[in-house]
Amino acid sequence: MKGIGLHLLQICFCVSLSNSLTDKEIWKLREEVRGMFYHAYDGYMKYAYPYDELRPLSCDGHDTWGSYSLTLIDALDTLAVMGNKTEFQRVAHLITQKANFDVDINVSVFETNIRIVGGLLSAHLMSRKMGVDVEPGWPCKGPLLRMAKDMADRLLPAFDTPTGMPYGTVNLKDGVPEGETTVTCTAGVGTYIVEFGALSRLTGDPVYEEVALRALHAVWDHRSAIDLLGNHVDVSTGRWTAQDSGIGAGIDSYFEYLVKGATLLQRPELMAIFNQARIAADKHLRHDDWYLWATMTKGHVTMAVFQSLEAYWPGVLSLVGDVNSALKIVFNYHQVWKQFGFTPEFYNIPRAEASVNREGYPLRPELVESLMYLYRATKDETVLQMGADLVASIQHTARTECGYATVKNVNDHTLENRMESFFLAETTKYLFLLFDTENWIHNAGERGQVHRVGERECIVEGGGYIFNTEAHPIDPGALACCFTKEDDWSLSVADQVALILDPAAPWKKHESTPGKDIQDDNKAPETDAEDSGSTVEVEVDIEKIPVDKKSVVDAVKKAFDTEENEEMADDIVHVSVESEKNGSHNVKNQANQI
Repeated sequence: MKGIGLHLLQICFCVSLSNSLTDKEIWKLREEVRGMFYHAYDGYMKYAYPYDELRPLSCDGHDTWGSYSLTLIDALDTLAVMGNKTEFQRVAHLITQKANFDVDINVSVFETNIRIVGGLLSAHLMSRKMGVDVEPGWPCKGPLLRMAKDMADRLLPAFDTPTGMPYGTVNLKDGVPEGETTVTCTAGVGTYIVEFGALSRLTGDPVYEEVALRALHAVWDHRSAIDLLGNHVDVSTGRWTAQDSGIGAGIDSYFEYLVKGATLLQRPELMAIFNQARIAADKHLRHDDWYLWATMTKGHVTMAVFQSLEAYWPGVLSLVGDVNSALKIVFNYHQVWKQFGFTPEFYNIPRAEASVNREGYPLRPELVESLMYLYRATKDETVLQMGADLVASIQHTARTECGYATVKNVNDHTLENRMESFFLAETTKYLFLLFDTENWIHNAGERGQVHRVGERECIVEGGGYIFNTEAHPIDPGALACCFTKEDDWSLSVADQVALILDPAAPWKKHESTPGKDIQDDNKAPETDAEDSGSTVEVEVDIEKIPVDKKSVVDAVKKAFDTEENEEMADDIVHVSVESEKNGSHNVKNQANQI
């Protein structure tokens, strides 16, 4: 798809960025970004609070996602990243005193989770560092954590579907609205494991992590024969209602959360899914360092476009260690930025133009997000200069008297009267972290604070922060203050083998309301499963056990992603066959023996 001309453009582009930035220039860029944040933040507080968002052309506010001062919650941890303890403390107190989620409004489950639940969790985990007088039991207790749990509880009814995939909309008082559509996007189904997993680990309530995992797996279970996903699905049936497959809009954060969920919660099975999905994406969607859109069933190209949202992908690749591919891809994306001064929502690659009715740039963070990750991985100053281009464009075109405005059309740089909350939560934060090379959040494990909760001792602020898809950082060390291996309610190896041998069995118990059932299922088994409703054993009909050696070997390799499990697979086959002879079909016990 990309011809010789674009290759030459890339070469010229790389040469043009050969000069290094001095330390003073990097410092000036950092301070310029700090000024960008405070110009927008002060504008919101002066003209828009308590509404959700600032309208930067008319200098007033309006509600967009839920009427709960969204921008203030979204921006709170950016104050912490910039080291403003005084304002962080003031705003954290303001939010806990003023915010009220018990309102009769319909909200996006996806947006509310990533912005509100994620923002509150991140701010809660940063409270101690920001000088807040945290209550005894922190980080397992605290007002911001209770607020995050309150909101997550209001989102849970959306997950009560036959597939476990959530509805797209929920009413904060009454649950899923009557007549709500069962169709939602793939990202809207699979972007919960970071926030819900962290919430479960901090509160000790497994329900959040379980429903998020079930949704993630449900999407993957409905993939096509060539391991591609569609972009819209019916949550009641699992039927794909839109079968275009790509890495961008409608799918993007599903892939992102496989990687981040695996890392944050130490769940290698999620990374195994990502690795398999990436192989399919590279085979069917990648064309000369561009990712196109294709049919999920055959892999035939349907749209040769680059979407602004896709710019997150190099960042994800850097997280899994493929820096070379990430750099090649981000060079293409930056070339689009250089052409217009921004990345349009859709860019027609063959025609090298913004797609009709998709010419806008709503101050999105995805490109600078990837630049931040790539600079941390490579220290390549070319990446810093790309970031300097982004700062210059935004300052030149989008700055208004009271904030920053969406670019309505990248061709003529006309503006639109909206500043989405992610400008303060993500765009300015990632830009700041790109240029603030010694920021405390970049800690690579060299330092941390020993913290004690009851009898437990843990390390907080030790680095390794996982950013959710709204750039809210989660401290993985803090989760260990409230959760350890001994508390693990996740699937054991034995459970996973049982799941391979009978995929339906472990989920039969979840056909009713997810909240109660899943919570009960994960209590320590004290009585017989038939009496208590908890899962002590997984009984499997012998006819369902695949005794064919090859199928079991392939299944185990697929699940555990290693050649070393062939011997284990042989043992599974042997025990399964032996159990058929003696009439014992308890797969979980068999697996435990192995």
